[in-house]
Order: sequence, then structure tokens, then C-alpha cells
Amino acid sequence: MTVLLQIRNAHKRYGDQILLDGAECTLGGNNKVGFIGRNGAGKSTLLKCILGDDELDTGEIIRHPKLRIGYLRQHDPFLPGETALEFLMRDSNQPDWKCGEVSGEFEIKGKMLETPMQNLSGGWQTRVKLAALLLHEPNLLLLDEPTNFLDLRTQILLEHFLRSFQEACLIVSHDRAFLNATCDSTLDLSMGELTLFPGKVDEYLEYQQGLREHDQRTNASIAAKRKQLQDFIDRNRARASTATRAKSKSKMLERLEVKESAADHANAVIRAPSVERRQGPALRTRDLSIGYADRTIATNVGLEIDHGSRAAIVGDNGQGKTTLLRTLVSSLSPISGEVRWGYGCELGTYAQHVYTSLPENKTVLEHLEYEAIPGTKNQTILDTAGAMLFRGTAINKKVRVLSGGERARLCMAALLLGKANVLILDEPGNHLDVETVEALADALIDYQGTVIFTSHDRHFLKRVATTYIEVRDGKVTQYRGDYDAYMYMVQKEIDDAESTRHGGTPKKPSSANNAPKAGQKNQPNKIAPQIDQRTVRKQVGNLEKNIAKLDQQRKEINQQLMESSDPQAALKLHEELTKVSAELDAAETRWAELQEQLEEE
Repeated sequence: MTVLLQIRNAHKRYGDQILLDGAECTLGGNNKVGFIGRNGAGKSTLLKCILGDDELDTGEIIRHPKLRIGYLRQHDPFLPGETALEFLMRDSNQPDWKCGEVSGEFEIKGKMLETPMQNLSGGWQTRVKLAALLLHEPNLLLLDEPTNFLDLRTQILLEHFLRSFQEACLIVSHDRAFLNATCDSTLDLSMGELTLFPGKVDEYLEYQQGLREHDQRTNASIAAKRKQLQDFIDRNRARASTATRAKSKSKMLERLEVKESAADHANAVIRAPSVERRQGPALRTRDLSIGYADRTIATNVGLEIDHGSRAAIVGDNGQGKTTLLRTLVSSLSPISGEVRWGYGCELGTYAQHVYTSLPENKTVLEHLEYEAIPGTKNQTILDTAGAMLFRGTAINKKVRVLSGGERARLCMAALLLGKANVLILDEPGNHLDVETVEALADALIDYQGTVIFTSHDRHFLKRVATTYIEVRDGKVTQYRGDYDAYMYMVQKEIDDAESTRHGGTPKKPSSANNAPKAGQKNQPNKIAPQIDQRTVRKQVGNLEKNIAKLDQQRKEINQQLMESSDPQAALKLHEELTKVSAELDAAETRWAELQEQLEEE
């Protein structure tokens, strides 16, 4: 494996905050790595150091001489009036035919190429920037929160692009579904250290949970032992006959130390407002038309959302999801029709325009005191702030110095201190880390009020939503189908478009059985020779024995992995588990093929 990038003994701090503390990591080959860590842990800072936009305090970043980094820029690198094709040609110095060929991979073609960039939605602009990346032929992609504000179809196209990309990637994201779909390894930045785990983010989080539980059991045992020793010392230190033994026990006590783990560090424990459960409709719209003076976004909108529902508004960027939300909360007047909220509904709103317009000169504590219900105890405000990771001196930070994630959490804390029984949330997961998004999902599931929200995070949507509202092509449609059905529809549209672009041949699903075995070259398709049933049944019997053996091995390795407290040993076990799982999958696939042959006979 070619080592493209190596981080050695990296140290970085801002004031009292330690971001990197002897961190080390190696990236190379075509490895696709999901980069996770809590907000403020230093992920974006490390990316800047890799790009050369910032420097380490000490340590080094060693780059391969042939390293070509492609970085997905969050700002817009477009010139005024510049079309998509003109930007691609200027940015890449490639001819128009090459730019058109690559942009077609992202469905950018025809009139879209001649459209000025400022007229494209954020999702389409991101597609153009991805095409520009590909035109530079990088061998390492750095993507910092690439799914923020992307619609579902663009996310899926990005996933397809990354899975087909044959070089290395380092992707910072809070979207677990996206990371699981695109990355085969996980890099975690925690307590100043980098941990590279050879598995997907869900597997890593499960592994971390196992380690935390192990550390908690160990620490509980140590605490009990310390108490026992301290009791003995207190009883015997004053008596001459037992003073020597008490001194010996005292030395033992000094050597017993609890182990610091991630469980000892602050997690966002979110509690939604405590409200009374209500019955009947919370919201009704009749003959509603939404939009602006110069254009109508959707007409004949008829919605009915019951109290206690959690309604997800879905659809592509630019279709009108935010316009619908703004109309529902009266920050935008309807073109026609009406919006009726049920009796006693009190709305709490969380949206991008809210947390970007916070009072700059107030401190965190001052803002929460202002937003809290009159009479709220100061300790309650401090507890809520702490739940959103504002602890100690952080409570006195001025709003103007807060990061995007901190501002988002501050707005969420303000909502929690209110008494809203209807929460309107526009992309609540953006700028929140994986753990905080999970805590938010748990809180909304427990919430007795009504939730109306937008999100492109599929893991979050599947967990939280109970009903779906799609905004598309000038219509707003409400349905209570399973989200997987909606995903299937979107995926089918994308697959159909891709098959059309590739000559009208439907794409065949990928299969481990279609891939060449290790050390085997691709061979032309040949007609398989006839095999008699006796031979097939013998192979089936041998496979069943092998499957049972491999399955038992996998269970045993899983058990060892959960019990292991040594990170290096755990990595070796995970590599062994990956190998055994691949062999098991191949055996099961072959068994299914042979069963089909027997049935055909």
C-alpha cells in the first residue's frame, strides 16, 4: 500500500484547549476513511494543517511526492455570471468536451452547463464542485461535511461517485448513513489522539461502547477496592500493632487509579421540553399556495398533522421545503389559502436564520436567561447549558466567538428552556456531531409534543419521523408510508438516469460473486458446463459444514472483540473478523447458487 500521508507526533493547541496531543495516523492506497469526533475536537483544524493552511505546534505531516489533494471547498469559488462549463474549464484547464464528459457523471449536462452558477441551487453547485475535483485527478480527497444542505438525490450521487472513486478519501461527516455507505475505515479524534479503526462507523461506535462498558466495570471494581483499603487504613493507622500493615495498604491505595475513558468526557444529554400530550389535529392547511411575489413554489397544499406526530419534510434542494416551513410559522405570508394551528399550540423554531442572528455581544448564559421562561431557576439554566456542552468558563463565552456548532447547540438549549409544544426544526443535525445527533433523536422520540422538521440525514429521518411530506415539482404530498419506500423511489430514479446515460442498459446489482478472486484475472464469460446433481449435492453438503464452521468462528471473534481492552489486539481481531465474514459471505453466495441449480434440475 502506497503511503500518501503520514501524521507523526502531532501537537496543536489553542489557549487551554488541546486539539492534538501526540496524534499519529497513516493514510494511503485507496482507503476511504470516515473522520469523526465531537464538535471542537479539532477535525477541521487537522484538515487545514494537511492542506497547509495552518501549522502544527510540533510534529510533522509527511506527504508523498506524488500526493495530489482534492479539497471540497465550502465557499463558492465562482466568478460573477460564470456558467457551470466556464467554471469547470477555468478551474481545471481542461477542454470543454472533457468537462462535459466528467460533469455528466453528476447529471450536469445540456442547458445546465450553460446556466450561471449563481442561478443553481446549493445542491447543484456542489455537484459542479465535485466535477471540478474529479477533473484535477486527485489521489486523496478531503471532504469536510459534504452532506450539509445537500438534497437526498445529490447525496446518493455523491455516494455513487465516492464508491467508484479508486483513490483515497478522508471524509468529515456527522451523517452515519453516508459514512457507512462510503467508508471502509473510521478515524476518530478524541482527547487529542487519533484512532484508525479498520471498519465502518457503526462497527466502531459499537466497539467503543464495548470499551466504555468494560472501563466502567473495571473502574467500579477499582473504586470498591479503594473504599475497602481506605476503610482498613482509617481503622488501623492509629494502632501501633497494625500501623505497618496500614502503611502498606496506603501504598496499594496510591497505585490503584481509575482508567480515564471517553465515557468520562461530556456527552450531550438532551431533554425535550416537558409538555402535556394533546389529541386531534395540531395543524391544518386549506387551498394553500406558497412562494414569493415573483414566483409560486407550490399550490393547493392540503396538510393535516396530528398532535404527537413527527413530520419530516423531504424533497430536493430548491423545491421549497424551507419556504413551506417559513409559511407555516408565519415568517412568510401565503400567496393564498390558510394555515390553521390548533388551540393552545405554542411554537418553538430552530432554523439557520435563527442561529446566525444571535445577539453577538451577549454571553451564552445571558442569552439563555433571556430565552428561558420567567422564573426558571438559575441551576436549571446551567444544567441545560451543560447538557449541550457549555460547561465551566464556556458559559461566559460571547456569542460572537462561538463556532457554527456551538451556536446551533445554544439555540437548541434555548428551545429546551422554553415551553413549546410544537417544535419546528430546519436541518437540526447540521453542525452537530454524531453523539449529539443521536441524543437529539432520542429526545424527539420521547417528546410528547409535535415535531415538524427537515433533514437530509437518513439515519436521523428513519429513527424520528412518523409521517412524511414531500415537496416536489410544485406540489406538496403527505403520506404515511415507510421511509424505505421513499428511498427506493429516489434510488430507482437515479439508477434509471444512470442506465440511460450509459446506453440504456439497466445496471446490474454488484455482487461479491461477480468480482475476481484474489490473484485471478478477469476472464471472458463462458457457458458453465453441466454438473450432475450428485456432485452439486456433495458441494452443498461441504459448503453447509464450512458455513457452520465460519459462523462459529465469527461468533467467537466477536466475543473476543467485545472483551478486549487492548486497542492493538482489537484491531487484529477486527481484521480477522473481516476476513472470516468475507469468506462466510462468499460461501453463502455459492450455496445459494448451487441450490438454484438443484431447483432448476
